[in-house]
Amino acid sequence: MKIASRSGMTLVEVLAVVVLLGIIAATLSLGFSGAFGKGKREIAKTGIGIVIGKVESYKIDTGQWPDASTGLAALTDGSAAPTSAYYLSPQQLLDPWGNAYQFVVPGPDGHPYEILSLGADGQPGGSGENTDISSLNLRAKENGP
Repeated sequence: MKIASRSGMTLVEVLAVVVLLGIIAATLSLGFSGAFGKGKREIAKTGIGIVIGKVESYKIDTGQWPDASTGLAALTDGSAAPTSAYYLSPQQLLDPWGNAYQFVVPGPDGHPYEILSLGADGQPGGSGENTDISSLNLRAKENGP
């Protein structure tokens, strides 16, 4: 007598594996989407820091802050030579969501200027990934207790 050997998997076993893989994929995708949003916010903070440095260099070279009518365009093609210490390419003046950084002159509370990223939605205000990122908030953390 031969003993029948079983090769392969039953439909129930295949479905169980597919369901488990689906649960794992959903869990990972939720975790990664939050990390990508946080990563973009950190990139925006870094970008604002770079723009702050270039605005400060502009002030040192020219003796004044960029005016409200020119804004951050004073740092890029047409207003600045690529050899200028304060030069930035036009792509460096865009936040990670593809929106232009905002330049407010004079800034609030007696600050000479403020640089803003309006977040993922490109609109003032918001919460979560849509929260505005301000150069003034970055300075407060750097100079805080």
